[in-house]
Amino acid sequence: MNAPPAPVLTYALALLTAAGLAACNPFAPALEEGDPFGDLLGDPTTVEGFFTNFRNAYELRDLSLYEPLLDSAFTFLWHDFDAQVDREWGFAQDLEITRRLFQNASLIRLQWNQILSQDELLPGRQLRVIRSFNLTITLETGDVFRGDGNVNFLLVRPDTTAAWKLRRWRDESEF
Repeated sequence: MNAPPAPVLTYALALLTAAGLAACNPFAPALEEGDPFGDLLGDPTTVEGFFTNFRNAYELRDLSLYEPLLDSAFTFLWHDFDAQVDREWGFAQDLEITRRLFQNASLIRLQWNQILSQDELLPGRQLRVIRSFNLTITLETGDVFRGDGNVNFLLVRPDTTAAWKLRRWRDESEF
């Protein structure tokens, strides 16, 4: 049996390669079953979904994911150890400070740990959650800040079908 002439073999291989590449376009991959963002976006009507979305907003440094997590009456509270007083800020100031953090960080890693306390203040509508965390922030300058502690969150929603929103955040971290 004679082998096909070289140009015919080359043409056949080129055709097979082209057909194979046409079926596998890396810029238009086949659709898969399920939600492609299932691991990214948590169900905001659950406490765990709220915490998933919060972590993702921080790690992706995305204010458009962070802002919807805050209630319009949001307050952030922390203890100023230098002055030995408690301080606070509201919704607009928190968004501006968080925007600056996201812009100046090259990497943020937030690990939620165990829930230490979870108390329903108004069944299905108000919940106080105290949860431990580890946070690492790497700035564009290369400086790395690590902290851990607890968040003391007051989560609210108008009814049991709505997303949880953060109304009050008392920072109980140690930086």
